[in-house]
Amino acid sequence: MDPAADLQIIDQYLDAMWMEKGLSSNSIESYRRDLTQFAQWLTLRRIGLLQVSAALIQAHLADRIAQGISARSTARFLSCLRGFYRYLIRENRLDDDPTARISNPKLGKPLPKSLTEEDVEALLAAPDVESPIGLRDRTMLEVLYACGLRVSELVGLTLSQVNLRQGVVRVFGKGSKERLVPLGEEASEWLGRYMRESRQQLLKGAGSDVLFPSSRGVMMTRQTFWHRIKYWAQVAGIDKPLSPHTLRHAFATHLLNHGADLRVVQLLLGHSDLSTTQIYTHVASTRMKALHAAHHPRG
Repeated sequence: MDPAADLQIIDQYLDAMWMEKGLSSNSIESYRRDLTQFAQWLTLRRIGLLQVSAALIQAHLADRIAQGISARSTARFLSCLRGFYRYLIRENRLDDDPTARISNPKLGKPLPKSLTEEDVEALLAAPDVESPIGLRDRTMLEVLYACGLRVSELVGLTLSQVNLRQGVVRVFGKGSKERLVPLGEEASEWLGRYMRESRQQLLKGAGSDVLFPSSRGVMMTRQTFWHRIKYWAQVAGIDKPLSPHTLRHAFATHLLNHGADLRVVQLLLGHSDLSTTQIYTHVASTRMKALHAAHHPRG
């Protein structure tokens, strides 16, 4: 057993995944964290990553559950572990895959938390648009809700990704997949005003392609923007639990409530699998029942 050698194997695997699949830095760090924690757990038992058995993995999964780690998080960890050991077999470092006969934890289908249209209107109206930071925040909220972006996609936007004349934004999502998303009139107007009135003040003369710089004139972190959302939610009097995807969920739910096609919503969200988008049909079920009652002959 050699803990340093195990960490080197993890680094080699992550380098290969970055090259082959173009995983984001966030995904790479998540994989690194899971694999390193597993390697440390094994080290306490004087076992290396190349000596792992299915029974040991089952014991580790049981430990995770005993610690109160969710089934969904455990399923993500097991998926990471499967990829890791398949890589080791492909590289002729192992003969047998210890994850091959391990079943995934059973997952429920939690509904994404969302905001009502009234909640969203209150949130959008909360920032003080007479200040450069307030106008920036209002514009970011408008773009986030209008386009259904992930927070990481929003803070990473550059000038070259926005075309106000055509009213679209070019987004690079997970795995560097590109999609074009319409901004809509409202978000386009706010974006135009922000670029005229506030962006240069925030940049403080620095030459940068970042669309939404922080108060220090550099690209904002996801965490910083999320603190801004929570702050404006308090100002707006919204006491519902929020997550980094709350406005993205609201975008999808409200589109479906107003009759959008599920596959269109899938494309706008950048989901590679329609099943990922289908969860929103549960959220929009109230409207579907109302449509059935209003239009079916026996409704």
